[in-house]
Amino acid sequence: MELRKRALGLSLGLVWGLAVLLGTWWLLLFGYKGEIWGRLSQFYIGYSFTYGGAIIGFIWAFVYGFIAGALIAWLYDFFSKKLYKPKA
Repeated sequence: MELRKRALGLSLGLVWGLAVLLGTWWLLLFGYKGEIWGRLSQFYIGYSFTYGGAIIGFIWAFVYGFIAGALIAWLYDFFSKKLYKPKA
């Protein structure tokens, strides 16, 4: 079985991005100060612990998630072909 790189990339990108976006909004909604979540700005340029900053964080997390998903799918396919030869 071969994994589709674009599909896994989009899936992981969406999940990762939504986790950052909704996580930030959830904590802001309940008045959390954001000492820990604010540190995401070290990884995501332009992110801040605000409603607008969460959208920038979503974009960065989506990109990182897409790259991670495509890389995972590529590695899976590579090792699958090397380790498991098809039976004739």
